[in-house]
Amino acid sequence: MANSKEKCPKFDVCGGCTYQEIDYNEQLNIKLANAKASLIENGIDDSILREIVPSPSIYNYRNKMEYTFGDEVIGGPMNLGMHKLGSYISIIDCGQCQLVPEDFNTILNLTKEWCISKGYNFYHKKRHDGLLRSLIIRKGFRTDELLINIVTSSEIEFAEEEYKNLLLSTSLDSHIVGILHTINDNVADALVVDDCRILYGQDYYTEEILGLKFKVGAFSFFQSNVVAAERLYKEALALLPGLEGKIVYDLYCGTGTISQAMALKAKKVFGVEIVEDAVNSAKNNAEINHLDNCDFICGDVLKVLDDISEKPDVIVVDPPRAGIHPKAMKKICNYDIPEILYISCNPKTLAINLAQAAEYGYKSVSMKCFDNFAFTKHTEAICVLKKL
Repeated sequence: MANSKEKCPKFDVCGGCTYQEIDYNEQLNIKLANAKASLIENGIDDSILREIVPSPSIYNYRNKMEYTFGDEVIGGPMNLGMHKLGSYISIIDCGQCQLVPEDFNTILNLTKEWCISKGYNFYHKKRHDGLLRSLIIRKGFRTDELLINIVTSSEIEFAEEEYKNLLLSTSLDSHIVGILHTINDNVADALVVDDCRILYGQDYYTEEILGLKFKVGAFSFFQSNVVAAERLYKEALALLPGLEGKIVYDLYCGTGTISQAMALKAKKVFGVEIVEDAVNSAKNNAEINHLDNCDFICGDVLKVLDDISEKPDVIVVDPPRAGIHPKAMKKICNYDIPEILYISCNPKTLAINLAQAAEYGYKSVSMKCFDNFAFTKHTEAICVLKKL
């Protein structure tokens, strides 16, 4: 599959699309080879990995972007976009990004020009002064809902009503369900919510995945490529043994997407996640989907497992990029269940965990990679571990 669009003009300085100049089929080959190399490096038979599944769409697939206000050079014009490759301070415009829906580019460019016309300045990370901090845009791909959140300091008054009317009068492919203004006066670069005002509509959008409905809050984590994530989850679920009447642990469950899909058949699903906002979202969404056999617990997997009295028949793990801590891996393996399903967003740390599991008698029997993020280095994977 050849790349059909011209190279992004910001390719050399953005760094988001590392593989943009590489033919798409070759991108897949590189990702598959890298995953195999990680297996070999950790003593795992790479013959378990035979395939990488292409992305359903290689353009316009991201459902969330967080853009930063700033400048590329000191004293230069104000930009709204991404951090320049290799720089903590410099911000480059990216209003022609090919990975996001075109509505995102429209809103970004419109917001930037309007803010310039108002004479607003951006928040300076070293001086800790200025108004504009970031713009967060989120979209429900199955619902065509847009949620827009502009983040500022409280240094001066922001023209909320004018900004709201500007957005609502703009012609977009999707429809706006919420416009928010978040106040963040924290000196750190991280987003801290001192206040969040709803200028229009609501503070969430809705999405549909695996036949279930999800209410995604302004600051909640959700899969950033919904169509690709759904395909991966369907294949992962097909690998699980019959769930009827079984107790399932979904560890590192995030907002509980796959937990709820398993709960449609399982006797009980325990979802464990350390991020409180994600756990709250999981609980709310379970109510929306009328599922009363999900128990979502906020905490570190290593500690929480000791507090669950019902032992698992099935374990699914979906850790962050850093993988599973060796102590947690040991505790998971010590349940001694026949199979563990590992969903990974980083084949390198997956391979390390597979080697650790082998020490406790688990053999990696099948693995498949998924390209959910075309033009980037990121690769997803699922792997089945069986007790010898």
